[in-house]
Amino acid sequence: MAISMTPAAAERVKGFLDSRGKGIGLRLALKTSGCSGMAYIIEFVDDLNADDEVYNIDGVNIIIDAKSFIYLQGIELDFVKEGLNEGFQFNNPNAKGECGCGESFTV
Repeated sequence: MAISMTPAAAERVKGFLDSRGKGIGLRLALKTSGCSGMAYIIEFVDDLNADDEVYNIDGVNIIIDAKSFIYLQGIELDFVKEGLNEGFQFNNPNAKGECGCGESFTV
C-alpha cells in the first residue's frame, strides 16, 4: 500500500473525528514552508476535491491530493507520546533531510 498508518495513529484519528462529530477523514498534504522547503499539513475533510485520492486504513479515510501524493507515497503516519509531549509523526521515505527545528523537510 502506498500509505500506511500505525494502530496508535488510527485510534487517535478516529477519536478526533468522533469528538468533532462530522468529517469523512483526514487530509495529508504539503505546503512550501520552513527552511528546508516543505511542511506537512493535517486537516479534517468534510468534502472531497476533484483531485483527491482516498485511502481507507483501519477504518480511517486518509485523503491526499494528486500533487502531494508524489512526495507522500510510502509515508507512514504514527502517533507518539513522549513524556508530556504527544503528536503525529511522519515516517516519509522520500524525505532526504529535515531542518534543525523539525518543522520542514526536503526531498
